[in-house]
Amino acid sequence: MDIPGEMRLAAAVVVDKRGRVLLVRRSETERFLPRVWGVPCGKLEPDESAADGALRELKEETGLRGEIVRKVGESSFVSDYRGHEVKSWQENFLVRPLSLDVTLPKPDQAYAWLRPAELTSVAIDDYNLDVVRQALTSF
Repeated sequence: MDIPGEMRLAAAVVVDKRGRVLLVRRSETERFLPRVWGVPCGKLEPDESAADGALRELKEETGLRGEIVRKVGESSFVSDYRGHEVKSWQENFLVRPLSLDVTLPKPDQAYAWLRPAELTSVAIDDYNLDVVRQALTSF
């Protein structure tokens, strides 16, 4: 298996008409940040645009369809993968949901629609919180 040197990611910060943000709790079986609350996010496919990837990840992780409102920023982080440093570059998008019926892929996951003042009422990490704040600042 190839060890990536860099990864491209996209995140969907979903905000409904009432100004609530969708957060999803990752499964305890996830290798990266199990049980952490965050926004739908994932790796881009080769030659996939970041906007298309954000919408694909949203659909895969929540069952929701959405539309990109705008790109709200970029983030990056370094992680360890089997003893090798991996740099991840993420583009973050504000997304308007076209539906509100969330369907999660694993039974131990959860989701919540939270007002901005309620975001820290769940175990959201600083990285995801910063991504959400990027989107809310441009909202």
